[in-house]
Amino acid sequence: MKPMPLKPFGLEELAARVRTVLRRTRPEATGPVLTFADLRFDQETYEVRRAGHLIELSPTEFRLLRYLMLNPGRVLTRAQLLDHVWDYDFRGSTTVVSTYVAYLRRKLARYGPDLIHTQRAVGYSLRLPRPGDPDEA
Repeated sequence: MKPMPLKPFGLEELAARVRTVLRRTRPEATGPVLTFADLRFDQETYEVRRAGHLIELSPTEFRLLRYLMLNPGRVLTRAQLLDHVWDYDFRGSTTVVSTYVAYLRRKLARYGPDLIHTQRAVGYSLRLPRPGDPDEA
């Protein structure tokens, strides 16, 4: 049997096709609105509310919070956050993750306790504060 000739392809097209397949195989969120504690995240209207207060987010902060809310309680590494929040071809430093987590923390903390927690040398998680947790702002 004669092998089929390979078609040329671009990396961007390949990445887009992989994202499409992954989107189809991942379980969908329960609906357009994600909730965690007093945080409400509407994926259709791009509105985030904490304790009823509307919080203005940049597109990157929005994607970061969405990924955290899809994985509550799970510690996500900087590499995982870079892969899911920033484009696959992002060539910046992982410190950008820490910077955006700090922006997001500041905005969310205006209306309640910190929900984004640092696991030293590992990453970040979205969880309720535990008694005795040190301030992580």
